[in-house]
Amino acid sequence: MPDRADDVPREGGAPGEAPRRRMPEQWLFSGTYGLVLASAMISALDGTGETADPGSDAFWVVLTAVASAAAHGYAHVIAHRAYAHGGPGTTRRRAVAAEWPLVVAVLPTVVLLLAALAGWWAEATAVDVALLFNTVALFGVGVSAARSAGRRWPPSLRAGGMDMLIGLLIIAVNALIH
Repeated sequence: MPDRADDVPREGGAPGEAPRRRMPEQWLFSGTYGLVLASAMISALDGTGETADPGSDAFWVVLTAVASAAAHGYAHVIAHRAYAHGGPGTTRRRAVAAEWPLVVAVLPTVVLLLAALAGWWAEATAVDVALLFNTVALFGVGVSAARSAGRRWPPSLRAGGMDMLIGLLIIAVNALIH
């Protein structure tokens, strides 16, 4: 029987096997967007010949994530005419607040930049580690999304690999630019 993505244990599963939980669609969408955004931002902020400023870079990554989440949430309000369903202020706030996974997804990058600010390593190392982390996370989110959709392991791994290509593309462009 094919894998199932709901919270019901699969038939014939091992006794005591925990049911697979579905990852919320909003986390998959916004989390992926946030990982790509963080990678692109640190690649753009890691300029050749500039003085390293990981604190400023961390600030800009967070600010860009918050602005992107707010813009995306508000775009949902406009596109879906969400203001027609109840109070416009509450609905707008809810739509924007629903984008929190985008901001959460950039936090590992911000932590790595702040570690560089604290002197634990150079900013270039923080950028390299963040790009690698985000690329691996994109793979994990891609696999998780496919598994949540009920795909078997081989197609799920291919989906993760395709998502990971986005991160690898950013790494390649970063290497070419620098």
